[in-house]
Amino acid sequence: MACARLLKNPIAREVALEVEISINLTAAIVATVASFILGGLWYGPAFGQRWQALVGLADEEIASSGPPLKIFTAAFVLTLVQALMLSAIIPADPNVTVGLVYALVIGIGFVATAFGVNYLFSRSPRALFAIDAGFNVLQFALMGAIIGAFG
Repeated sequence: MACARLLKNPIAREVALEVEISINLTAAIVATVASFILGGLWYGPAFGQRWQALVGLADEEIASSGPPLKIFTAAFVLTLVQALMLSAIIPADPNVTVGLVYALVIGIGFVATAFGVNYLFSRSPRALFAIDAGFNVLQFALMGAIIGAFG
């Protein structure tokens, strides 16, 4: 009913939303590769053993599941989508600071909080939340800084 009234209102019909989206594909690919390097360090030497224990994955399970090509390929594609969307959100002609600020707002304000809600309801350990959300905030910050640097 309210929608029908808006459509009949000549003033409301003249309101338009113009959005210009600019995506830097090169910056998104570089950000994705950098994110993978960060993830390798984060879930490897930095927090790998602790994370593995918190999610209940034994070394034997990982070894017996074979080469993780499908997992890494899917993760790369998903991370590339994140970088592309971040590039679309960051204003055209940014710098490192602008990219970093936008990325931190998204990383903390949306990603980490979404993890928090899910981890609360799944009764996941706080340490697991800290590792996973911490990585994602840092990942977004890194990607945002890289996208901003490409200006």
